[in-house]
Amino acid sequence: MRTRKRSARRTLLIVALVSCTTVWLSWAQEDTWRRSERMEFWSMQRRGANYGPGRLRPDAFRAAARAGIEFFRLRLESLAPQQRDFLIGDADHYQRLNATDLALLRTILDEADKNGIKIVLTMFSLPGCRAKRDVTDPSDGRLWRDEAYQRQAFALWRDLARQMKGHPSIVAYNPLNEPHPEREFGFDKPDDPRFASWLERIRGTTPDLDRFNRKMVAAIREADADTPVILDGWFYADPGGFRYNVPVADYRTLYALHNLGPWKFTTFRVNNGRFAYPDRMPAKNNAVAKWTIDNLKALVEPVEAFAARHQIPPNRIIASEFWCDRRIPGAAAYLADELRIYNEHGWHWAFYTFRPEGAWTGLDYEIPPTAKLAQIWDAEKRGEDLERLKPRGGNPVWAVIQRALSHQ
Repeated sequence: MRTRKRSARRTLLIVALVSCTTVWLSWAQEDTWRRSERMEFWSMQRRGANYGPGRLRPDAFRAAARAGIEFFRLRLESLAPQQRDFLIGDADHYQRLNATDLALLRTILDEADKNGIKIVLTMFSLPGCRAKRDVTDPSDGRLWRDEAYQRQAFALWRDLARQMKGHPSIVAYNPLNEPHPEREFGFDKPDDPRFASWLERIRGTTPDLDRFNRKMVAAIREADADTPVILDGWFYADPGGFRYNVPVADYRTLYALHNLGPWKFTTFRVNNGRFAYPDRMPAKNNAVAKWTIDNLKALVEPVEAFAARHQIPPNRIIASEFWCDRRIPGAAAYLADELRIYNEHGWHWAFYTFRPEGAWTGLDYEIPPTAKLAQIWDAEKRGEDLERLKPRGGNPVWAVIQRALSHQ
């Protein structure tokens, strides 16, 4: 009898140990899942830049590393495609990744890794959603009206994630830059009083961006369970659009906001000398008003509310595009205040942009605001490489960014 009791006690002890071990392993697996290497990169605030190379430029990666840039949000649409659309082949009908484009991308990623620069892969075009090359190009909204294009978009990213998941430079996928299905249906601003009721009517259907994002994350996870995904929300990832964004059930997802604006101030040709920060900022009825940093802080309140409502920690929010033309009066002060806001929140950020290609240099912050660049336009017409003609050097705007990159 005693032997039987001892045997029973041993059995209970073994069962208890197995149960505890199973629970411990479950916790350990959960912790591993949450602390994957690529998500671990985003566990602390990261500071980076947008970058759209027209070709492989090793000097740019070396310069970025010297400047303290931790990651590039790599704009793939800037690269010359072997067919019509980079990687996609043809956005009218996706079949498979273009092998030539994929080889070029790998070469660029290798250069990034060599210089310690991490990469967020960002698509500006998808099947049924070809990005504009020029402001006069028509908007392509087929993606938001036809399920067939959405299936092609998911297939594209499954294929791309499968190819990219092992590369050491990759730290996130950004499936679509600045989606705007609402604009296809007549809505231009987040404060349009008609938008909320329209959104309720189309929930769960093709134009629903939140549904699209859920399906996109699920498609990527079929090929890559580890790499974080960065999602742009309603109204071109405008901070005001966060009122309507719905998070996905995936811990390895970050949520992006783009420039605080106002674009009438930040855009050189639209500004046309009318506005300066902080004393002459756009107001109603073509008037001007004096701003402080509090005006900029008010613009991110919807982002703060979204994070609080859904318990999204700061390391899962990223200001992935912000800019101000370097020639605009007050550009340095404006960027300094914007960076201060992101740093106070502990949000990741990527200024727009680092060493852009071409003759348009308004957002090439290393070039002094007073630099004369008339010769660049003639050189572009002659098909010359313009990098040697860009007089980069110390100036107040770049100094602001450089200090922020240096965590000063």
